[in-house]
Amino acid sequence: MIAIALAIVAAVALFGRVYGQHLAHMAMEERDSAIRKLETQSQQLELGRTDRESKVKALQTQIASLQAQLSAIVPSKNMYSINPNQSLLVADGHLTIGLVGSPSTNGIHININGKQQFAAVGDVIRVSPDASTACDVQIESFDMFKAQFTASCGPAKT
Repeated sequence: MIAIALAIVAAVALFGRVYGQHLAHMAMEERDSAIRKLETQSQQLELGRTDRESKVKALQTQIASLQAQLSAIVPSKNMYSINPNQSLLVADGHLTIGLVGSPSTNGIHININGKQQFAAVGDVIRVSPDASTACDVQIESFDMFKAQFTASCGPAKT
């Protein structure tokens, strides 16, 4: 009887071990299947992200091109272009600005209300044509044939 009981216990233990290994194997197969699905989804998402990034870059390039075209057609407010040895009355008549000679590689000689100065791209020249007015002239760009600048005036700060 003890031998039969031991045989039953051994059979149950063996069956439990085999069944446990089977369950573990099935769980591993399900895990591997889930990993493969996730890898496939990840690759698809990566392709979608890359595609969207390329579309965004193309749209940004197109926007920059359109903005440049628009700026060429409709210049920014207070943006002026001046040729060598030419003068302009700007900023609602507060400033007379002249380009003295052709621009050099380093900058331009600009005459503002009779005062000649040397300026490079990005320089801001502050001028007070009278006690109640303050003006800023900023050099935007230049080449051998012209210079572009912005000029604006407002009330002087006290």
